Amino acid sequence: MAGRHKFSDLRDSLSPEAQARAEKRTLELDDEMNLAELRKAMRLSQEELAEILHIGQGSVAKLEKRADMLVGTLRRFIQAMGGDLELIAQFPDKSIKIENFASLSKAPDDIDKMHVAS
Repeated sequence: MAGRHKFSDLRDSLSPEAQARAEKRTLELDDEMNLAELRKAMRLSQEELAEILHIGQGSVAKLEKRADMLVGTLRRFIQAMGGDLELIAQFPDKSIKIENFASLSKAPDDIDKMHVAS
């Protein structure tokens, strides 16, 4: 059919430089996700995560859309998906892991408030 091509043929027709750029961007995308994408990649629904966090599904949706939240809230969200959160400060010549937040385990106030609000 006119106008339809196999993706592999299109990819193979790219210059080696363009293929390298596309591969690099693909790898970057795998390492960069928002919270909703991460939850979906972990094959969890908002309802399942809400149950783990003891909050409402709407509260999970609100958390996923937030651009700013407490570190403890983010840690709890990540832990509910089976992960752990590490904070790394990136400098031009080195990366430094911030340890101040490593021992946070108490439920953060803003999740508790959202639970009441939901």
